[in-house]
Amino acid sequence: MRTQVGIVGAGPAGLFLAHLLQLRGIESMVIETRSREYVETRVRAGLLEQGTVDLMERTGLGDRMRREGLAHHGIALRFGGRSHRIDFDALTGGKGVTVYAQQEVVKDLIAARLAAGGDIHFEVRDVSVADLEGPVPRIRFTDAAGNAREISCDFIGGCDGFHGICRPSVPAGVLTEFERVYPFAWLGILSHSPPPSEELIYALHPRGFALCSMRTPEISRLYLQCAPDEDIAQWPDERIWEELRARLAGDDGLTVAEGEIFQKGVTPMRSFVAAPMRYGAMFLAGDAAHIVPPTGAKGMNLAIADVNVLAHALDAFYASGSTAGLDGYSDTCLRRVWKTQRFSWWMTSMLHRFDDRGPFDERVQLAELDYVTSSRAAAQTLAENYVGLPFDI
Repeated sequence: MRTQVGIVGAGPAGLFLAHLLQLRGIESMVIETRSREYVETRVRAGLLEQGTVDLMERTGLGDRMRREGLAHHGIALRFGGRSHRIDFDALTGGKGVTVYAQQEVVKDLIAARLAAGGDIHFEVRDVSVADLEGPVPRIRFTDAAGNAREISCDFIGGCDGFHGICRPSVPAGVLTEFERVYPFAWLGILSHSPPPSEELIYALHPRGFALCSMRTPEISRLYLQCAPDEDIAQWPDERIWEELRARLAGDDGLTVAEGEIFQKGVTPMRSFVAAPMRYGAMFLAGDAAHIVPPTGAKGMNLAIADVNVLAHALDAFYASGSTAGLDGYSDTCLRRVWKTQRFSWWMTSMLHRFDDRGPFDERVQLAELDYVTSSRAAAQTLAENYVGLPFDI
């Protein structure tokens, strides 16, 4: 098989890259180790930055998002038993975010890809990449029917996530990896219950962090800070509701409606960056190159920003032979990646309980929250980063 761009991974990064290339008349093939059902139903992030929303609208992916997504124009930071609203409209000139689950974005991308006659090979195995510095890079795999296959291409999009094969295929010593592992995790649930608020609530409490989000007006997505090795079996529904009520308690009447919990999971927290994001003809994008803690809701958005840069660079190459965009891909992306890492680290540090912090640090943490919610300049900094920094291209 021959194509211009071979793409490993059918998550948001790989599928969005294929979609952007399709619109530019650039051929691509996508391979994915999981089934279509799996990638369309796995529960992941659910918040889109303004730039992601705008890109989906411009590229023909906005219809269902417009109908079903929930536009948000602010968030609340809750501490000391009270909520303090950060008004995105007032602080960013009308920008906001949209709650629209990652699996729904993936469904839209797969539907658009198949409608355009594009290739996606699901349930492949034994994936490898080769000749990354040669004239004809290759992707080898075994397809769902058990046949050995090979894709010859000009470039490879390494979009196969943190645990994929693309980044480990780069020779030792080429990449520099930066990592921070946090001493806590998130216990997340999905519940058939209305969310406590129409907007997200980020709460700091002496017992730990809590987050109230939603998927629809009838389905809540709720999180509790927990230990990274937490045993989910030790968290029956009653304990979860009790802990949520405790961490959101206050004198302002905020209540948590209980409902059937139909999904539970523990998400570890880490920050990770691999640089550079290119080796030869292979370009890493999304979780294959970087991970952010979920506090700032940036993972999927950062992946889409990466492939937007890459699609422009590939377009310029095929249109004029220019390699400037390809040569600058890593530096361009990493500039945004590190700003996003800074914001996600800051939000995480400001809103979580750290066991090694003493009374002094705890009061500084509360002072930080007080400052952010009482200073327009500080609130604007949070708002600008939360709705999303401008896409570089």
